[in-house]
Amino acid sequence: MVLTSLDDSPARPAGLINRLAASPAFQSFCARVPGLRGIARREGAALFDLMQGFVQSQVLMGLVELRVLHLLADGPASADALAARAQVPPQRMQILLQAGAAMRLLRRRGACFALARRGAAFLAVPGLQDMVRHHRVLYQDLADPVAFIRGETDPDLARFWPYVFGASGPMAPEVTARYSRLMADSQTLVAEEALAHLSLKGARRLLDVGGGTGAFLRAVRARYPGLALALFDLPDVVAQAALPADVVRHGGSFRDGALPEGADVISLVRVLYDHADATVAALLRKVHAALPPGGRVLVIEPMSGGAKPDPQTDVYFAIYTLAMQTGRTRSVEEISALLRDTGFDAISRPSGRRPYLARVIEARKPDAAQEKHSTSVNAS
Repeated sequence: MVLTSLDDSPARPAGLINRLAASPAFQSFCARVPGLRGIARREGAALFDLMQGFVQSQVLMGLVELRVLHLLADGPASADALAARAQVPPQRMQILLQAGAAMRLLRRRGACFALARRGAAFLAVPGLQDMVRHHRVLYQDLADPVAFIRGETDPDLARFWPYVFGASGPMAPEVTARYSRLMADSQTLVAEEALAHLSLKGARRLLDVGGGTGAFLRAVRARYPGLALALFDLPDVVAQAALPADVVRHGGSFRDGALPEGADVISLVRVLYDHADATVAALLRKVHAALPPGGRVLVIEPMSGGAKPDPQTDVYFAIYTLAMQTGRTRSVEEISALLRDTGFDAISRPSGRRPYLARVIEARKPDAAQEKHSTSVNAS
């Protein structure tokens, strides 16, 4: 199909169902008929939520920056009391609180507001507040979405993460601290999700590549205290890792040379989606080379839904990695194909409860007998 016009003239969608849905007369009919009325209302509300989504995200930013949720953690308070503490005009604070209650982060109790269950959960999630603050960068990059999608902008997010295009030389302390804090906080939940769906029993040594300050390794140690651990990341980052003394630290960049050997399991926690296809393929070859026969690689990160688009990963993470200019949110099928092309087999895909945090793909490096058999089969 060729797009001949980008004007706002009424569209005539293909397909009977779509044509009915696009018909004002049919929508009016559904709104009057019991049984169809509820569907029409839900669809209408869903469309409005899509339209107002950017306002909700900014309301959340306001609640975080003004520490409204923190203040209400001590108990209910009036708009006037919160306005005085946050140095906001009372009428404006009332509007912010009303919006927060509508988003179910707060509850209204007469003239006062209290923390709702969703708001309490928000405060309890490690790193979530820092991620909301961090979104300032992404909001700016999406200010002109058409230019962004066309690739006509220069996203600031690409400069936020020091490793995206390959860090050269020491990083400024504040950059290292910012990178490390966001990595550590957000990886706590990712580690919890991943370790609930994979087993490291029988493993001897785990090397976490790109592991930041060691959040994943700390979670592994809590579950598998006898497993030897090693961390590989940029030198300035590894130096800040809060890890037990027996954890081996390797400072370096996987772009510049081979990976350390000696581990029978290598984990890549939210690493692949930060990088371009060529970089990912080169990294997987280095992982394959560093592992012994029978060794395993673990790919742990949010993944696209592929043929079944996912409401979180195919919106948030796909756009986020696009703004980074070099990364890409890949589907399970795409990552599995990359692993097979590298020489891995026995690829498994454990399911997860919270795919928006991470999914897990395990793959194994064939042992010598398997590689010989595979070679002979391919030759024949």
